[in-house]
Amino acid sequence: MFFMADRGNNCGLLQPNVRKSMLELKPFQIDVPLSEIEYLQKRLHETRWPESETTNDWSQGVPLSYAKDICEYWANQYDWPSRQRQMNRFEHFKTVISDLDIHFIHAPSKEAEARPLILTHGWPGSIVEFLKVIDPLRDPVAHGGEAKDAFHVVCPSLPGYGFSGKPTTTGYGVEKIAIMWNELMVGLGYSNYFAQGGDWGSAITTMIGLQNLGDCAGIHLNMPSGRPTEAARKNPSAEDQRAMDRGRAYQAEDSGYSKQQSTRPQTVGYGLSDSPVGQAMWILEKFWRWTDCRGHPENALTRDEMLDNIMLYWLTNSGASSGRLYWESFNRAFSGDGNRSVQLPTGCSLFHEEIVPTPRSWLNERFPKIVYWNEVDAGGHFAAFEQPILFVQELRNCFDKIR
Repeated sequence: MFFMADRGNNCGLLQPNVRKSMLELKPFQIDVPLSEIEYLQKRLHETRWPESETTNDWSQGVPLSYAKDICEYWANQYDWPSRQRQMNRFEHFKTVISDLDIHFIHAPSKEAEARPLILTHGWPGSIVEFLKVIDPLRDPVAHGGEAKDAFHVVCPSLPGYGFSGKPTTTGYGVEKIAIMWNELMVGLGYSNYFAQGGDWGSAITTMIGLQNLGDCAGIHLNMPSGRPTEAARKNPSAEDQRAMDRGRAYQAEDSGYSKQQSTRPQTVGYGLSDSPVGQAMWILEKFWRWTDCRGHPENALTRDEMLDNIMLYWLTNSGASSGRLYWESFNRAFSGDGNRSVQLPTGCSLFHEEIVPTPRSWLNERFPKIVYWNEVDAGGHFAAFEQPILFVQELRNCFDKIR
């Protein structure tokens, strides 16, 4: 028996950790008109390209030859109807929380003792990041696990991202989204749920832990963030030095996108909204820089996978609205929260090519109840997307310690 929202209301056969849903749910399917795809193809064919970079690498951004190559594939070979069908194999819903439409995938498990789990993406990601891990999480027996490893999976699109609504007022920052996610899980009838995230998902999941409203049982982060300790600054270990060096490299060479989006998201949004190539390259560069790709993004992700994610920005015209989360929260979301600490059991998995490999010693004050810690020797910033098998195992290992 399993909990499942019916076609338009709430209903369900109740299990442990599941109460009756209190939300009004509207079934949703991704259904992009052919005219939208034809318009995209037309715009791709009419691209006005810049001149080539003056280097022979990616140091100035996505090389022109690769940009042309992948956009030719996008225009002439990428099969959106097939990719859309793959996304629609899961049940999608919309509901209204804090006056905003929130889109989410809801994938309940058939296992009687399954635990609720909310997965939160970041930028420049989307629900696409999690499509390869949903089935192993909800049906572990069919994917090398045990029934006790099962989860009821909830995977929402952030406000201003994908098929969720776009805020028309300020205030939709990390703090509010954490409250909204708690309302979503409680409204679906889930108690004692787990929360997981990386990138913005890490900040939001951390905030769920900081707020500790009584419904979340534990969290898992694949991008935990913290400041160097005083000891690390004065007498850094090799681990401390590596993290500080990577942090400086990020600030010096890789943070331009965040400066723009945290200060003038509307300005950059005009270009992202108008140009499919501009939107695509704004995202694709991060698949090169932030994945464990050994110099080329297609060593980590397929073309179709990267384009699936890009399509959720282009088709929903989310270039500006997604960037506004930086304007709302960036300067405080990843720098600690004063003297507050997360008083929930916490697990952390550091994948090999994460932007900054934060040492555990930097996190002890903010996360005093770390029950699981592992450094994974593969994968990068987009952990579930790049290494779904390892990601699933990390979640199983972590939450097994919290049950």
